Amino acid sequence: MTENVVSLHKNPEPTADPAPVTTLTVVPDLVPAKPVPLWLRSGRAIRTAVTHDATRTTARTAARHGLYVAGGARIVAKRAWDGRTAARYERYMRTAEAAGNFEAAAEWEERGQRFRDARHRRRMDLLHSPLDAAKGAAVTTGMGIGGLVLIGVAMAIATKDPTEVVTPLMAVIKFINLMVTIVQVVWGPAVSLAPFLALLALWAVGSRQQAAPAWALPDRVRNGEGEPITPSIVVKALRDLGVPALRNAIKEMGDAGASMLSPIVIAGCGVEVDVTLPSGVSTAEVQKRRRKLAENLSRHEHEVFITLPPAARTVRLWVADSGALDEPIGPSPLVTDETLTADYAKGRAPWGQDLRGDAAALSLYQRHLLITGLSNQGKTVALRSLALWLSLDKSVQFLMGDLKGVGDWAMFEGLAQVLIQGPTDEHVIQVTEMVEGAVEEMNRRIQAPPGTTFPALIVLVDEAQVAFMCPVKDEDGRYYGGAKATSRYFMAVRKIHNQGRAVNVLMWQGTQDPTNENLPKLVREGAHTRASLALGTESQARMALGDKAVDGGAAPNLLRPGLDQGTLVVASSGIDIPKGQSSITVRTHYVDDDAAEAITDRAKALRDGVTTLTVIERGEERDSLADIAAVIGDAPRLRTQDVIKRLSALDGDAYGDWSPGDLTRVLEGTGAEPYKSDGRMVVGRDQITRALARCDEMDSASGA
Repeated sequence: MTENVVSLHKNPEPTADPAPVTTLTVVPDLVPAKPVPLWLRSGRAIRTAVTHDATRTTARTAARHGLYVAGGARIVAKRAWDGRTAARYERYMRTAEAAGNFEAAAEWEERGQRFRDARHRRRMDLLHSPLDAAKGAAVTTGMGIGGLVLIGVAMAIATKDPTEVVTPLMAVIKFINLMVTIVQVVWGPAVSLAPFLALLALWAVGSRQQAAPAWALPDRVRNGEGEPITPSIVVKALRDLGVPALRNAIKEMGDAGASMLSPIVIAGCGVEVDVTLPSGVSTAEVQKRRRKLAENLSRHEHEVFITLPPAARTVRLWVADSGALDEPIGPSPLVTDETLTADYAKGRAPWGQDLRGDAAALSLYQRHLLITGLSNQGKTVALRSLALWLSLDKSVQFLMGDLKGVGDWAMFEGLAQVLIQGPTDEHVIQVTEMVEGAVEEMNRRIQAPPGTTFPALIVLVDEAQVAFMCPVKDEDGRYYGGAKATSRYFMAVRKIHNQGRAVNVLMWQGTQDPTNENLPKLVREGAHTRASLALGTESQARMALGDKAVDGGAAPNLLRPGLDQGTLVVASSGIDIPKGQSSITVRTHYVDDDAAEAITDRAKALRDGVTTLTVIERGEERDSLADIAAVIGDAPRLRTQDVIKRLSALDGDAYGDWSPGDLTRVLEGTGAEPYKSDGRMVVGRDQITRALARCDEMDSASGA
């Protein structure tokens, strides 16, 4: 036993009481603890055992399998009741009425009445069946015995033994006796095992249908991990979507909403089902609740896609298997098949796979192209994959401008006629002049004799937003960037969009983060094929794909930046889109730089050799004011139309496409602007001479 420690402390100051004051201090840590009662220890042990995870799991397992039997019995009883009564027809009729489909309701009512009539006839037949059965049995027995006797007579004649007459009959009697003996032996165990077999059958039905409360189900099922999509799960997800009209309609339906669903079919790495919404519920109400619907289906938002099929008041749900969209797709056929070739007019570029796992191939024939998305989402790789495939058609020509300039398109050197790489204003000027050169080629082709065919000329500009945002002006005061009629890059692209398709001059552009400033509306809408990677907002999605595609379910703004790299939402007539939909989601193949080098090497081997220009060669810059003075000569004045004609004759490349507006713009601010004389616009010789003199004086002053 532990001793108590006692310390004695005397009061140091004397008091009136002569007796010393002694304080006893007991150290509590050394006081022996009282023993815990046995009943309390037992209670704690019992509570620990009851609340232990193993105990709870065991209890839940036992309850689950017991409830499977009860649930299976309920399901079997319901099926039996439906089979014996017209209950199912009543449910379907009420469902059709709730959905506002009164024609279908009348049809189900008619079917139910036919079922009742047939059931009544069967019951009436049962009244006569015992007598008919007895007559039939007597006739059958008599014929059977007679037949056996005839067989016995034939055997007796053949063997000359009269006893053979009864041999067939005795054989049948012995067989019947054997059957009775077998039944007597088996009957007892069968009767004993029948209840257990029945319980096993009910358990199997309940287990297959998960007919137990949620708290009794396994953790995997309760948490929804990998939970298969069943009609009941879809209906429950729709019921809990937060649309009162939909919830009430499902409650009123006799089949709890199952008739709204088409058969659930496997579609690639997921399943697909059409949902016919009841009257009073619009498809937009379901579309805007995509996240909630996905969570109700135990999926992430990016794993559920909602589109609109041709049928009215119907939404099509595609639900991915859990985690399936995070798995990469296979390599591109461009990489795996070294014998693959391209055909611009009739072929399709192997771009990737759709969500169903089918190959997604894109026709590029006479289609302008626009690919947009946030930075670092795979835009350049997706655009480059199409150019790599088309490079395997040796008739196709390329003019390329890469306004990022980090070497993503370097492998096209020796393949493209022009390849400009760099992000500076000077590179924008070069790219603009490249596109304007394509416009001149387009005009030349348009003026060719009818029936002339031309090879495809692909004018490709990656990071085109750099060109649209360029603030630099040319010597005539025109901006290279911008979205006005005086913006050189914008106007060159618009001209190709307007007329280039007819003569196989096509504009391909890749751009980031679309806005009205860096991707003007007229340029967006001029592309026949529009594709978008992940974007930030719905308004950007509308800029990238158009209102029709977004209203039809396209949602690149719901793709996950950084996780859904290379996943595109495509709106184009050049790709197979399910009927009734306005867009399709494509997971593109990834072709790295080394593989791209190998593909372009194969493409170069198909050609005789291409000299790639990396700088646009400009013509000799002319002094417009001096040229105007030269063409006027000694005349005191000259009509503006005549001035333009003479300038064009002087240098067709520099002045061939001049208009009166160009002449006015050059002379503006010089003091030699065109003026009216006798009702016609003219340019005066003296004014031009004075303007040239002032320019010379300014040049001399600046030189000094």
